[in-house]
Amino acid sequence: MKNLFCITLAISVSACASTTVVNSEPRGATVYLNGEKVGTTPYTHTDTKIVGSTNRVLLKKEGYQDFSTVFSRNEDVNIGAIIGGLFVLVPFLWTMDYKPSHSYEMVPLRSAANQ
Repeated sequence: MKNLFCITLAISVSACASTTVVNSEPRGATVYLNGEKVGTTPYTHTDTKIVGSTNRVLLKKEGYQDFSTVFSRNEDVNIGAIIGGLFVLVPFLWTMDYKPSHSYEMVPLRSAANQ
């Protein structure tokens, strides 16, 4: 019984975190997550927010229009959290994950010569 508890606890704890990679075309855009500068693309984001939590993403790159979007923790089912939730209940807060990656194509700015 102790082994089952340890296995369930390990699944539950590991199931709380979710990771996604933010990609852009072209690469190297500055990533702002919820208003905070966090890195450049490709950027790996991991958190332990609960189901339905939303992240605001802003991508900036010189010569390109700023790109703004959101992603939420309701995109993929987390089987480990569901199994853990059957025994502990709390992991039901983390039954959904982010998609493994989010890719965005940035639009070049129009130069004055092209207008």
